[in-house]
Amino acid sequence: MQQVRNYETWDLLPPVTRSKSGYRLYTQHHLVALTTLRSLVKGYGWQRMPVIMKALHHGDLSAALATIDARHADLAHKRLQAEQTLSALRALASQPAPEAENIRPRTYRVGEAADSVGVRVSALHFWEQQGLLRPSRDRNSRYRIYDEQQMRRLRVVALLREAGYNFPSIHSVLEELAEGHPEQAISAVEKRREELTRASWSCVEAMTSFQRYVSEFYSDIL
Repeated sequence: MQQVRNYETWDLLPPVTRSKSGYRLYTQHHLVALTTLRSLVKGYGWQRMPVIMKALHHGDLSAALATIDARHADLAHKRLQAEQTLSALRALASQPAPEAENIRPRTYRVGEAADSVGVRVSALHFWEQQGLLRPSRDRNSRYRIYDEQQMRRLRVVALLREAGYNFPSIHSVLEELAEGHPEQAISAVEKRREELTRASWSCVEAMTSFQRYVSEFYSDIL
C-alpha cells in the first residue's frame, strides 16, 4: 500500500479522491494505471516509466510517445551493432586469413572509434587500461590508432559490457578471438542479441497495456 501511495505522490497515478472520513478511494482507473506502469517498467525501465506516465497524466501524449520512441531507437541501434559484430565474427570464423595486399587498411582515431560504438572516449581509455584494447600510436602525433582488428575487439567489448559481462569474462572471449577462435565471441554476441529480442518483446507487451490505458481513459487527447 505504501508503494501505491508513493506512486500517487510521484504523479504516476491519476488524482485520488477521498471519502468524507479521509480514506483514499481507488477506482478501476487506478487499477489499470498500476497494471500499465508495472508493464512499462519491464519494457522501458524505472527511468523512462515515470516520464511516460507523468507526461500522459498531464495531457502531454506527445512527450510520452517521444520517450517511448527513444527507447525503441536505442534498442534498434544496439541490435544493429550486435548484427554487424556477429556478421564480422562469423566471416572471421569461416574465411581463411587474407593474403597481404598493398592496400592501406582503414584506421580510426579514438574519437571515431568511440562514436562508432556509441560510448565516450573515456570508456575506451579505461578499457585500454584494463587490457581489453591495444591501440597503436601514430609515429608523429602519438595519437591512438585503431585498426580493423582493434575495432573488432572494441565492438565485442562494447556489446559485452552493455550486457553486463565482467572484465575477466571479456578477457577470455578476446583471448580466443586473438588466437583465431571467435566461437566464444560469437556465442556471447548471439546471447546479447537474444537479450535484445526479449527487451523488444517487453516493449511490445508494455505498449499493449499503454494503448489500452490511453484509449480507455485518455481518448480525448488522441
